[in-house]
Amino acid sequence: MSKPYILTYDLNTPGQDYNKLHKIIEDEISTGTWCHCWDSTYVFRSELSAWQIMHKLENYVDVNDRLFVSEIPSGMSSNYSGWLTDNEWEYIKKNILDF
Repeated sequence: MSKPYILTYDLNTPGQDYNKLHKIIEDEISTGTWCHCWDSTYVFRSELSAWQIMHKLENYVDVNDRLFVSEIPSGMSSNYSGWLTDNEWEYIKKNILDF
C-alpha cells in the first residue's frame, strides 16, 4: 500500500542533472502520484520505505548534496499549512493525503 512522502533536496555540486533526479522520483519512486510545486521539493505517494527511497536516489547525488525524506501523516490525522494555489491544495489533499 502506498504512503505519502515529502522529499526535499539541494544538489550542491555544479553541473548536477536535475532532470535525472526528477525522472527517478516521478517514474520509479512514486506510484505516479506526485506534486513538484517547489523548486527542490516533491510530495508523492510511494510503496517504498524512506530508506528504500534514499537508496534509489544515491546514484543521482554525491556527498556535497543534501536530501531529506519523510512519510507524511495522511487522512484525518493530517496537520498541514502552507501557501499554495487552490488547484495545488486540491490535488495534494485528494491524491496524496487521501482526503
